[in-house]
Amino acid sequence: MRIKRDDTELHYQYAEEIQAKLKRDTFAQWLGIELIEIGPGTATAEMTITENMLNAHGTAHGAALFAIADFVFAVACNSYGKTSVGLSVNIGYLAACQKGEKIKAIATEIKRNHRTSWYEVRVESEKDLVAHVSALSYRKNDYFVGGEEE
Repeated sequence: MRIKRDDTELHYQYAEEIQAKLKRDTFAQWLGIELIEIGPGTATAEMTITENMLNAHGTAHGAALFAIADFVFAVACNSYGKTSVGLSVNIGYLAACQKGEKIKAIATEIKRNHRTSWYEVRVESEKDLVAHVSALSYRKNDYFVGGEEE
């Protein structure tokens, strides 16, 4: 017998386990990305722009901005404990940020169904909207929390 699971209930039931797993992202750790908040279909993280994250013009490299956006997207789409992977990400770079600036990325779920989910991510500096992201994920069958699969 297959058990139908409620994503939001699963998020709250396994919140600590979900957060612990998603915080183990070694690339995000290496970049100094700190997960600030995780909710059902949402995530917020912060990162300080370092010398190693600058491009040839002395401003934050687009890859650094993309990395924090991709991280919160991954956390938000996996926040229900169901394994989700990115299918498509579109990013628009809107403003430059400098060494030493703290940036924040906020992912918000726009729509979710059985197989896919869509997210908006805002990357903000202390003074400006730096990047805007639209992202699509594929929701696999397996859950990484809670034992029995759907």
